[in-house]
Amino acid sequence: MVGELRGVTKRFRGITAVDGVDLRLEAGKVTALLGPNGAGKTTTVRLMLGLTRPTSGTVRLFGEDPTAPAARQRTGVMLQVANVPETLRVREHVHLFCSYYPSPMTEDAALAAAGIGSLANRKYGELSSGQKQRVHFALAICGNPDLLFLDEPTVGLDVESRRAFWQEVRALVSRGRAILLTTHYLEEADALADRVVVMNQGAIVAEGAPHEMKQLAASRRIRCATSLTVDRLQAMPAVASVRRDGATTELLTNDAERVTRDLLIADATLSGLEVTGAGLEEAFLALTSARGQQSNVGAGGVR
Repeated sequence: MVGELRGVTKRFRGITAVDGVDLRLEAGKVTALLGPNGAGKTTTVRLMLGLTRPTSGTVRLFGEDPTAPAARQRTGVMLQVANVPETLRVREHVHLFCSYYPSPMTEDAALAAAGIGSLANRKYGELSSGQKQRVHFALAICGNPDLLFLDEPTVGLDVESRRAFWQEVRALVSRGRAILLTTHYLEEADALADRVVVMNQGAIVAEGAPHEMKQLAASRRIRCATSLTVDRLQAMPAVASVRRDGATTELLTNDAERVTRDLLIADATLSGLEVTGAGLEEAFLALTSARGQQSNVGAGGVR
């Protein structure tokens, strides 16, 4: 086992940020840790890194306390906040970080993996936000770590850079690296994760493979343009939720055929009808809403 939280609780001044969490990280797997703001994700990551200590429970990386040098030398970290000196050049930063590890990548290999070889001689302070994010990734991987923490790693990246990042993450996993990913891009979690863990109010409310998580949501999404009010739509049998965005209305349901028939009968002007499978976003919303917690977690969820 690469990393483990066992029965971990963390309280700050009477507030429980993490409540009895069990979490395991495995070699060659991406674990995506999802949750709304304030769910406890950042505190969980800080606990695993040894940046804060648990109120109760145990944290281990490679069987060691996370603050032990032996554990830290096998760990790479990309956090949202990085105090990187702006006057140093990119290659100088990578050279410095490589010196912290016993068996690092070569500087050129780290720069190439992050797609910033052409930026090697640029000062960090001269870079765009997306370029800086790629530098942070190079600094996280240059030590050739066995465990990598990626906290919102693709914020500020364009589509091409994000896809290149995904490709590099898959390459790391294929070489047996363990990765803990936190992201608000649910498409990213769906594309990369072997296991999804959803937190809410400090606790894990569900976990499983992406396809298992999707089964917790209404299984069909219906999009259309309709003159029916949101209240009327929500009152229809088998409609789980309704969202209106401009002229387009989106409904989630476990019985798409029935809802489609009801829509066509109730609205002769209905147009733009489209029925697709629901995704990870719908499962996430179901699990982190009050009603979703009652229906899914109460039933046991995916564990």
